[in-house]
Amino acid sequence: MGKKDKRIDAYIANAKPFAQPILKHLRKLVHQTCPTCEEAIKWSFACFDYKGIFCSMAAFKEHATFGFWKTALLKDPKGVLEKTNEAMGSLGRITRMEDLPKDKVIVDFIKQAMKLNDDGVKLPSREKKPVKELPVPPYFKTALSKNKKAKEHFEKFPPGQKKEYILWLAEAKTPETRDRRLETAIEWISQGKIRNWKYLKK
Repeated sequence: MGKKDKRIDAYIANAKPFAQPILKHLRKLVHQTCPTCEEAIKWSFACFDYKGIFCSMAAFKEHATFGFWKTALLKDPKGVLEKTNEAMGSLGRITRMEDLPKDKVIVDFIKQAMKLNDDGVKLPSREKKPVKELPVPPYFKTALSKNKKAKEHFEKFPPGQKKEYILWLAEAKTPETRDRRLETAIEWISQGKIRNWKYLKK
């Protein structure tokens, strides 16, 4: 048997009046289609688990959402799903019951999502986009060349860490501020410190 969570009752009760019938209807469809699913509150949203999380719903000030964890893998011949923000907005902005697709369409998506979890299918890992390396400004190059340790450390930094220093200097609003930051940057870099070293967990 499935498991309902009283926190979901409270979540729906606290939602805006327009959203309550939408959330109640979606909840009912999920349980009818997947009687063994379990409810939970995760990331402050109402979530449904079936061999792992598989769908969720949420209510905001002016709209509600219903999403599938593996939207990208669902078959959607009629182009109903929005796959730009998968887990949270698979059905787009829902402001009234009429915005919802027909029940049989939602049920089909729920069944597909269940089967993906039954089969242990995982979302493909997202490829990390390489950080574009920014050119080092001449004044920064000159300062680095005057400090051997700083130059050696900076050259070993990955592109992202170099970028943080370059942007920090470029964002200075006055030449005086930039010069102060440059002096600090060279000192930190000579010690092998990244720009945000103060926030590293000890």
